[in-house]
Amino acid sequence: MEPVFNLKSLPERLRSLGKRVTVAVACPADSHTEEVVERSIREEIADFILVAVAGKEAVAKRLLADYPEHVVIIDAEDDDDAARKAVWEVHEGRAQVLMKGTINTDNLLRAVLNKERGILIKGSVLTHIAIAETPQLPHLLFFSDAAVIPYPTYEQFDAIVGYITDTFRSITGKAVPRVALTHCTEKVSEKFPLTLSYEQIKADAANKKYGEVEIAGPMDVKTACDAESGALKGISSPVVGNADILVMPDIEAGNTFYKTLTLFGGATIAGMLAGTTVPVVVTSRADSADSKFYSLAAACLKALR
Repeated sequence: MEPVFNLKSLPERLRSLGKRVTVAVACPADSHTEEVVERSIREEIADFILVAVAGKEAVAKRLLADYPEHVVIIDAEDDDDAARKAVWEVHEGRAQVLMKGTINTDNLLRAVLNKERGILIKGSVLTHIAIAETPQLPHLLFFSDAAVIPYPTYEQFDAIVGYITDTFRSITGKAVPRVALTHCTEKVSEKFPLTLSYEQIKADAANKKYGEVEIAGPMDVKTACDAESGALKGISSPVVGNADILVMPDIEAGNTFYKTLTLFGGATIAGMLAGTTVPVVVTSRADSADSKFYSLAAACLKALR
């Protein structure tokens, strides 16, 4: 198959696989969630288990009436009950993707992280992966972690690189990701302990821990994505100017980059949580319906590969 270079290609790629993913949605009570569910059904990429709170079932009931072959409703007493029941549908194998509706992310994550009935892989690290389609680049740009890990340790960076390179291959179909370990400096220094973690990550990559991958850093985002900047600085690497993946130094950088891309860069961004048994879609309340739809499409593609 041809590689995927933009988010708009995701539904077509999903249809080409000939399978529909079942998605469990906790608290589908808003217009954006309704639009995403309808669009996903019309584009033939997913069926839905809607876990709706008593008194807030109007959206779920409309969707069931319009698409009875593709929608099931489960009743819940409150948000926490909805989270538990949606996660349980995944835990029992009846759904392959979990999606947040109007529920608060903290409520959903409590159920996800529950030691007995949750879906966090034992011994794994929970992290967030974002996928940006920007007017400036001819390919998708993956980056970490805008939502979960405040200041990654080496062990967390190790997990992040493993998850994001695997997700990149699953979604784009490209075999060898180019990974930039980003920072404000190109120098490795004890003043910035995370650059020491970057050195260990590069050593791990050289030993094929992450499969076939090109990885370099530390470098700034402009150097990673703009070849001229790298040339002016005299930095030579297959990653310079060609990065597919940006590993951010911390949540502050990742979250700021996410919001800047959408507000000033004209980007559409999809995202999901990794480290769980299935992809989890936890978009921001401020994200567009397009962003939420493509987040779900990306999660469905990841679930099938």
